[in-house]
Amino acid sequence: MSGTHTVVNDVMTRRVVALRAGAAFKDIVRTMQEWRVSALPVLDDSGRVVGIVSEADLLPQEEYGEGGPDRGLMRHAPDVVKGATVTAGDLMTAPAVTVAPDAPLAHAARVMAHTRVKRLPVVGHDGTLEGIVSRSDLLKVYLRDDADIAEEVRCEVVAPLIGTHAETVRIQVRDGVVTLTGRVRETAVIPLATRLARAVPGVVDVRCALTGPPRHPDLDPDLPDSRPTARA
Repeated sequence: MSGTHTVVNDVMTRRVVALRAGAAFKDIVRTMQEWRVSALPVLDDSGRVVGIVSEADLLPQEEYGEGGPDRGLMRHAPDVVKGATVTAGDLMTAPAVTVAPDAPLAHAARVMAHTRVKRLPVVGHDGTLEGIVSRSDLLKVYLRDDADIAEEVRCEVVAPLIGTHAETVRIQVRDGVVTLTGRVRETAVIPLATRLARAVPGVVDVRCALTGPPRHPDLDPDLPDSRPTARA
């Protein structure tokens, strides 16, 4: 369906700058500043992602023992580190946290939240780099058109659940908020419809006002009659 973003491949950035494991310290810093990124994937000779090097990895590590660093040495620490023959392979965090291109957007969001990272390399089945997905990429789905969301809710949620009586359900979408109204024959499908509609990409919230079929007093004598009482 046009406009639908459901997996990482739909929103990821395909043009990605990466490093080889042998990249020198100054080259790493220069690349980050040139591309205005705070982290870079590191590749082996086969193009497979083997790690991530970030700004935090480039900072001098505290290796001075319990007595604390010498103040004179600390003033020159950046120069000492930058002059050292360290490479991306030495500094990177490995193994890299990655995601597959066919992973659902919700999965990528959970991985980011769990690992506290802002972006994930996207790798194929062979481990080679295919792109990168960021937090801002995941938010693109919420720019989806309301009419497109309504169409997917009707075709992918309401029609399969309600079947031939799907036309009794009215679907309204405004700013990503879905409102379902009308009657359904089986009240058991109401919570399921709400849950499935909320899972549609681009949906911000679901307001469900679906109800069951009207009661027939002749068939349900034990239930109160909800019809208005006729006046003489």
